[in-house]
Amino acid sequence: MNTADWPKAEAARPRYTPSWPLGRPPGSPTPRDELDGSGLRRLWRTLMMVRLGVALVLLSLEGWGWWHGLTPGWIVALCAAFAALAAASLGLPPAPPQASAWSPRWLLTLWIDLAVFAMLEALAPGGLNFTPLFVWPVLLAAVLGPRRLALGTASAATLVLLGRAWQLEPAVGNAAWLQAAVTGAGLLGVALLASHLTARLAGEVAAAQRSRAQAQLQREVNRLIANGLGEGIVVAGDDGHPWYVNPAAARMLGVPPGAADTDQQRAARAIHSEAWRPLAQWLRTPQPPGNRGPQQRDLTLPQPDGSTVHVRAQWQTVAAGGGVRAHVVLLQDLQALQRRIHTEKLAAMGRMSAAVAHEIRNPLAAIAQASALLQEDDPSPTQRRLLALIEQNVQRLTRTVDDVLEAARRPTPDADASPEPELALALDDSIDALLQDWLQQRPQGARLKRLRGAPDVRIAFDTEHLRRVLINLLDNADRYASGRPGAIRLETACHAGTATITVWSDSAPIQPPLRDQLFEPFASSNSRSSGLGLFLSRELCQRYHGQLQHVVATRDGRDGNAFVVSVPVL
Repeated sequence: MNTADWPKAEAARPRYTPSWPLGRPPGSPTPRDELDGSGLRRLWRTLMMVRLGVALVLLSLEGWGWWHGLTPGWIVALCAAFAALAAASLGLPPAPPQASAWSPRWLLTLWIDLAVFAMLEALAPGGLNFTPLFVWPVLLAAVLGPRRLALGTASAATLVLLGRAWQLEPAVGNAAWLQAAVTGAGLLGVALLASHLTARLAGEVAAAQRSRAQAQLQREVNRLIANGLGEGIVVAGDDGHPWYVNPAAARMLGVPPGAADTDQQRAARAIHSEAWRPLAQWLRTPQPPGNRGPQQRDLTLPQPDGSTVHVRAQWQTVAAGGGVRAHVVLLQDLQALQRRIHTEKLAAMGRMSAAVAHEIRNPLAAIAQASALLQEDDPSPTQRRLLALIEQNVQRLTRTVDDVLEAARRPTPDADASPEPELALALDDSIDALLQDWLQQRPQGARLKRLRGAPDVRIAFDTEHLRRVLINLLDNADRYASGRPGAIRLETACHAGTATITVWSDSAPIQPPLRDQLFEPFASSNSRSSGLGLFLSRELCQRYHGQLQHVVATRDGRDGNAFVVSVPVL
């Protein structure tokens, strides 16, 4: 895996539909619809606080005029009622998107404000000009309501101003009409511009929220993918401290898994592991000038139990804007990689061997038949020896072909199935009978010692399958054991509901490379062996819910190798 192969998420590119002057498509959301619930509530509360501020300023001005005898008391009472209503509106929720222009929420805010300002403009003495106040309800409708409501509010304010101009015409003439027309046009422009800017801002906010949600989703997906990978992934900063360590990398670094580990906790524990030191030292090594490609190195990482893990590390630096950089390190366990490659090779070899075995069967049958026909012609002693040699090798090749085909079929044990009572065998008696048959072919004398430890034990095992397992184990012991008395021991025992069959020999210790592959197909140190005996024996044991394992054991003061078959007792 290479960091260059990782998919990179494209940056969000919000597209906004132009809304100037009246270009919003039918059925499209209003500016306030682009905001989420919390953003709309915050905006509503802010505007209501501004409204309360306007009401308090009006109350202060008119109260000062009343104190000096310039303003009648009912004007002060009107401003006080307006301030009280503005204070009460702080607790109101925003108007719903589907609310009409005459809904109670707009009546208590928008139209009340317009009515109060109209009364002050028309009836308040002292020659004060309240025209600028009409901008407030227009802005409120443009920011929180649909554009049609904003234009309607501006039109209503313009009608109020035109009515005031008709009232003032005898005194000031056409100037009042011109002032009302200019102010009304300005209010309509404010409604359009504020609605457009609000739509633009709301679109940007919505796009930012969608981008943030997509980034969070992408981060969660990346985290799940990284946590599920078999390869280790480490993201570290320039200071060599890890920001993120996935579970596979934590295992390679010797970090013990936790029940509820977070990414931060896993990274924090990785800093204190011994395996992090060589990795951090490598990360702090400056890259050669002009070399920005991935760096690769094989490292040996110490583990808490004293062992080591050999990994192949690939490091690449990723830079973002503002000088922010991160080092992405990919770790591959070389031993696991070699095991995977070995398994794939074995699978391919097994398929090929099965095909070859099928082709060999017919020629072997023809050779065996020809040898049998020659035996009927009263051959000479020399010919009889040659025919016996041919028959012996035919049998050996037939057994190898059968092993290969059996390995290709690979019987899978059913973990939920219970042992079949009809297959019940008396363990010691069955082992003795099979042993006698084997001794007729390969006499051992004092070299083999038989120990009976399960006289009344019965197990569920097919006789022919048990024969194959036992003969494979005895053949291996006979091939590698010494010639001393007691060099081979066949033991049976029973403990805690489990019967065991042990074939021990004083053979030389099995070296680690072969010991790790004892039960893999086609793995053998003997060039004359197919390497399938132990593999098939283990498969047969698993079919009957048993196990076959190798242990180093000592008998009579002599070290040796023991193969132990464990089977449930009926």
